[in-house]
Amino acid sequence: MTTSVHTNSSALIALQNLNKTNSKLATTQSRINTGLKVQGAKDNAATWAIAQNQRADMSSLDSVKSSLNRATSIADVSLAAGAEISDIIVELRQKATSAADPSASAATKKAYNDEFQALLLSLDSFAKNATFDGKNILDASEANPLDFLASADGQETVALNPQDLTLTGLTLDGLDLEADPAAALTAVEAALATSNERLAELGAQAKQIEKHNVFVGKLMDSLEVGVGNMVDADLAKESARLQALQVQQQLGAQALSIANQSPQIILSLFQ
Repeated sequence: MTTSVHTNSSALIALQNLNKTNSKLATTQSRINTGLKVQGAKDNAATWAIAQNQRADMSSLDSVKSSLNRATSIADVSLAAGAEISDIIVELRQKATSAADPSASAATKKAYNDEFQALLLSLDSFAKNATFDGKNILDASEANPLDFLASADGQETVALNPQDLTLTGLTLDGLDLEADPAAALTAVEAALATSNERLAELGAQAKQIEKHNVFVGKLMDSLEVGVGNMVDADLAKESARLQALQVQQQLGAQALSIANQSPQIILSLFQ
C-alpha cells in the first residue's frame, strides 16, 4: 500500500464502514421508534403493496361490520316486539275461548270484548313502533327485503325479510267477541300460527346475520395479524441489533481516528 499525504485509503475505507454502520443504526432506530420494519414502499415495495391491499380489505370489512351491526339492531328490535305480539295473541286466544262459552252472559262477553279490543290496539301499536334507524319490518312499510353488506367487495349481502305483524297482516282487524266469538277464536288461532311462522323466519335470519358478523370480526382479526407479521418489527431482535451496531459505531469511529493519524508516520521517516 502506498504511503501518501494526499490520499489516505485507510481513512476512506474506515469512513465507508462507519457510514454503513450509521445507516444500519438509523434504520434500526427507526424500526424501534415506529414498531415497523416496513414503513413505506422504499423499505420493501412488494411487502408494502401487499400490506396496503390487506389494509384496504380491513377498512372495507369495517364497513361490512357496521352494516351487520345495524342489521342485528333492527332484528333485535323486531324480535323483541314480535315476542310481545305473540304473547298478546296468546291472551287474545284465551279471551276468545272464554267468550265462546255458551253459558257466558252478554255482560260477560262485553267485558271480554273490551279487554280483547284493548289487546288488539296494543298489538298493532307494538308492530308499528318496532322501528330502528327509520326501518320497521313489522308494519308493512317495507315492501322488499332489507339487504346488508356481507363481503368486502360489496358483492354479497344478507337480508331481513319484512314480516307483517299488524292487525291487517294477521287478519285480526274487525273482530268482535260480542258479535261472533267463534269466528274471532278461529281468526286468533290462525294469527297465532302465522305470527309464529313469521317470527321463526325472522329469528333464523337474525341468527344468520349474527354468525356472519362473528365471522367478519374473526376475519378482520386474522387480516390484522397477517399484516402485522409482514410489517411489524421484532423489537427483541431490533434491541439486540441496536446494541451491536452501537458497538460497531464506536469501533468504526476509533478505526477512522487511527486511520487519520497514519499520515503523521511520514514525518518520522524524515527525522
